[in-house]
Order: sequence, then structure tokens, then C-alpha cells
Amino acid sequence: MKENNNAKLTSTKEKILRTKQNGMAALLLITFLYIAAILLVIICGATGSVFGLIAGVLWCLIGWIPYLGLKIIKPQEALVLTLFGRYVGTLKGDGFYWVNPFCTAVNPAAQTKLRQSGDVGGASALSIKTTEAGSSTDLNVAISDKRISLKIMTLNNNRQKINDCLGNPIEIGIAVMWRVVDTAKAVFDVDNYKEYLSLQCDSALRDIVKIYPYDIAPNVDTTGDGIADEGSLRGSSEVVARRICEEIQQKVENAGLEILEARITYLAYAPEIAAVMLQRQQASAIVDARKMIVDGAVGMVEMALERLGENNVVDLDEERKAAMVSNLLVVLCGNHDAQPVVNSGSLY
Repeated sequence: MKENNNAKLTSTKEKILRTKQNGMAALLLITFLYIAAILLVIICGATGSVFGLIAGVLWCLIGWIPYLGLKIIKPQEALVLTLFGRYVGTLKGDGFYWVNPFCTAVNPAAQTKLRQSGDVGGASALSIKTTEAGSSTDLNVAISDKRISLKIMTLNNNRQKINDCLGNPIEIGIAVMWRVVDTAKAVFDVDNYKEYLSLQCDSALRDIVKIYPYDIAPNVDTTGDGIADEGSLRGSSEVVARRICEEIQQKVENAGLEILEARITYLAYAPEIAAVMLQRQQASAIVDARKMIVDGAVGMVEMALERLGENNVVDLDEERKAAMVSNLLVVLCGNHDAQPVVNSGSLY
């Protein structure tokens, strides 16, 4: 029995209030009662009816309280309500609602601003001008909006410095598209779902990036099947982004959030090794280019010797063939244009 109670405390089930969309009728009724109370005070004051006068004055004093139960919800917004600390339900869907005026809206992340698209409403500022001892002071009071956005939002997390699987420090940044799907979990199961999401994005990013090398490296297994593959952060960005998205989703499932997509927005070596790794890439490119040049030169020399032999243009012995091959390779593989030397005498 105790285990069941603990399970209920760790997860709050969302309840949608669908029968409260009667705000206009409640507004008209409350206004009518207010007008009737004012008329009652006037009439009873003229006639001397004490009971009616007390009832009218009492309603005029407390009649504004039912107005607090009027709630306006725009499309793709939600309002989580509690009554004396107990969760009573969530208002979802656009409309004009009336609920218990003593219900309180809850949203612990209302004033949290991350590097992301704005939440609904946000926090508006009320400017109050005060005068004291001949000097005026402007006070800005933040009025928090407790509505929760159900729209798709983008979190652009800060760049992080992480070591890849080879130990090379790299800088990487991601953009995460997400939305709230369970308002009760988002409000009650975590302290602040926006900060929780940002922290889990950082953690998931580190968990995935440390599996991959920045560029293709030999003898590296990135899939976990025990076989070396060609996965890398630079060459397999879509696969890496998909794994990051899945990892974040697992971590924020208990917060009622859905991760729609994750994309790598920045990827580079850390500044302290960027110059060295650039030289390494340049050296690798030079070696690959030289290899291609040599392969092409050898093929051209072979073709030249075959054509000369087929057409009987000249009869070359092995020593002359070696000299010809050497000269052709020097010409074809050199960095600069060849400066031919014309021999007008014997080859020897």
C-alpha cells in the first residue's frame, strides 16, 4: 500500500476541465447580480428595510470575488489550476471559462527565459511612479503570466566544449524543437520544466558526442555492435542529431515534454587545437592529392611505353626505359612546370 502511495506522488495525471467553458454566462449573471445589489441598496435605503440593505451592501463588498474565476484561454495555451494546494485540473483549448474563483494558476517556469522562442504572454511590466521628498522614482513591477504554451518552441542551447571519443576537444551547439504535452507533469513532477529541459539537453549532448570522433577515424565503433564503422560528427550529423533527440526524449519523458527534432547548429574544433587539426587536415589532403597524381602518372607512363612498343617508334633497352620513366615521372609529378633540356648528341 505504501509503494502505491509513493507511485501516485511521483507522477501526477493530467485532468482536462471540459465543462467550464461558460464564462460569458457567468459574466452576465455576476454583473446582473451586482446591478441588482446596487438597486437593492438604493431601494432598501429609501424604504428603511434593514435586512435588504445589509444583503445589498454585503454583495457589493464581496461581489467582485466571482469575477476572479473568469479565465480567457487562447489557442495552444493551457492553465493549470489548484484549489488550496490540490490539483483540480487543466484548462485546454481556446475559450472563455469560469472556474472556482479561489482556484490558483500554477506555472513555476513562467518567468524563466532561456535562449528560445518566447513563451505565451511572458511577464509584463507595470510601471509605478512614486514621489518622495521632492524626487520621483519609477518602479517596474513584473506581472507574471501563468499560462503554459502548448506551441512548438525552439531551444537554442549554448555551445559546449566536449571531448570526442579520441579525446579531442570540440565545440558543439544544438537547437531542440519541443513542446509541452502533459501540463500536470510539467508543473508538478519537476521544479522548473524549462531549466530541466536545458540541463537534460546538455547531458544528452555529452553522452552522444563522446561516442563519435570529429572526423572519420579507424577502429572506432560508434553503433555499439563491436564492428568498426565510419561514423563521425562531421560526416554523420543527421544520425548524431537523431540519437541526441532520442536521448533527450528519454530524459524528459517524466516532465511531460515531447522532443520533436534536434539539429546541430555549430560544430568545430576547440580554439586550442583548431590550428593543429587544420594542419593535419591539410597534410592529409596533400597526401591524398599526391597519391592521385602518382597513380595517374604511373598509368600515363605505362600507356606511353605500350604505345611506343606497339608502333615500333623506337627500340628502347631496359636502361633507356628506366631513364624515360624517371624523366616522365619527374615531369608529371613535379610542382612546377618542367624545364626541358634538349640533348643534341648521343643519349650516352
